[in-house]
Amino acid sequence: MMTDAPNAQQAVYWNEAAGPTWAELQGPLDRQLAPLGRAGMAVLQPKPGEKILDIGCGAGETSLELARAVAPGGQVTGADISRTLLEVARRRAEGLAGVEFLEADAQTAAFAPGGYDAVFSRFGVMFFSDPVAAFVNIRRALAPGGRLVFVCWRPPAENPIMTLPMSAALAHVPPPAPPEPGAPGPFAFADAERVRGILAAAGFKDVTITPHNEKVGGGDLETVVGLSMRVGPLGGLLRENPDKRDVVIASVREALKAHDGPDGVRLDSATWIVAARA
Repeated sequence: MMTDAPNAQQAVYWNEAAGPTWAELQGPLDRQLAPLGRAGMAVLQPKPGEKILDIGCGAGETSLELARAVAPGGQVTGADISRTLLEVARRRAEGLAGVEFLEADAQTAAFAPGGYDAVFSRFGVMFFSDPVAAFVNIRRALAPGGRLVFVCWRPPAENPIMTLPMSAALAHVPPPAPPEPGAPGPFAFADAERVRGILAAAGFKDVTITPHNEKVGGGDLETVVGLSMRVGPLGGLLRENPDKRDVVIASVREALKAHDGPDGVRLDSATWIVAARA
């Protein structure tokens, strides 16, 4: 792993910190995020025989779904910076034709110029140190007129699925330091006009940014409480405040219980579905 690479800190995070946790929790995390990925794929409209690059593919859920959509004769390349998650993706892809996985930073990877009909991403493009440079590189990988579609989060205040557990916990622990505006992270693309400017600067055209709202969930109450404790910044706060762990868990469980139903815990999500052409 190159420590002087543009996104070296992200590589460390997704291999050593978050990667093992996401690999372990792949099932409930995919259950939570899959509907949002499918909303993006409905805009992408993958066709049999196409070649598609899936950026930030993680444990492979979106790449496998895209591979089934482009069969027969198509090919999907799932690219991710996390070797840890790619190991899970490769295991899941055993026996499925038309899909491969590549350990790569999409900001700098030497993708085949014009090698893809389309590029897709489900929450995988908000972490680049230089977003314009990254999307220039992504555009080079697209054939002329090739399609780009990705799904990203709108602001935190619109996303209880991401923020409700932390809000419940903050009655008992101090808040984490806020990220710098526009810094790489889940909400880096919350500002639609910033996204539009990045894509224009990278040479994309016909940019559309459409809001999508949907209730999603990772499973039953205890599963979602467990996810909340281990995924995202709340886990870090608990490690810093171990004496508050029990009261925080109780508070988070109580907040989530209000959203528990026959299909498990479901909370509002708010995303952008971004589409453009090379």
